[in-house]
Amino acid sequence: MIKEKLGHRVDAVVHALFPFLFIRPISPDLLTVGGALVSLVAAAFFVRGEFFTAGVVMFLGGLFDLVDGVVARHFGISTTFGGFLDSTLDRFVDMVILLGIALYYSGAGERGLALLTAYVLVCTVLTSYAKARAESDLERLPGGMLERGERMAFVVVGAVSGYMEVVLGLLAIGTTYTVGQRLFAAHREMARLDGARHEAEQAAVTQASEATQ
Repeated sequence: MIKEKLGHRVDAVVHALFPFLFIRPISPDLLTVGGALVSLVAAAFFVRGEFFTAGVVMFLGGLFDLVDGVVARHFGISTTFGGFLDSTLDRFVDMVILLGIALYYSGAGERGLALLTAYVLVCTVLTSYAKARAESDLERLPGGMLERGERMAFVVVGAVSGYMEVVLGLLAIGTTYTVGQRLFAAHREMARLDGARHEAEQAAVTQASEATQ
């Protein structure tokens, strides 16, 4: 939701905060992979129960994810594969972070919290998949309430504040709602697309019929 509203206006903020990234060209793919590796370290800290450290490291990993696209646009080196890589590693990070939290709670005997985290993980994957699958047929599907940036921000806040249990509950509700939003939006837009296609087919049949008369 935030990303959808800000769009590329975040570019100016990144230029102001990290001017050294724009001195000479740097591979945005390298930044993308670097961010994923940093987030993998954060997941390891979650497994160990070191939530505060995990939150800080996760925040640093998120900075990589924030700047890679800006760097690519600044130097005009955006590629189709770069977008694919970024999206794929985003899903990887989403899953390993939540898996790390789930493993910690499972090892600590907190089965309820482990199951809650697993549910958030499932809804997170569904949220991303619903958009990707819908946009194979539609030009665009609205983002919904909790997109990736908001979800990751919630996890960071929960980790550093010590209120991860509360955050997981909010994420469970928010991601469920977001999946529902995307399903509803996909149904509406696909029904409209099917209607337009049906009208075009009917018009073609009518035109062909008139031509043979």
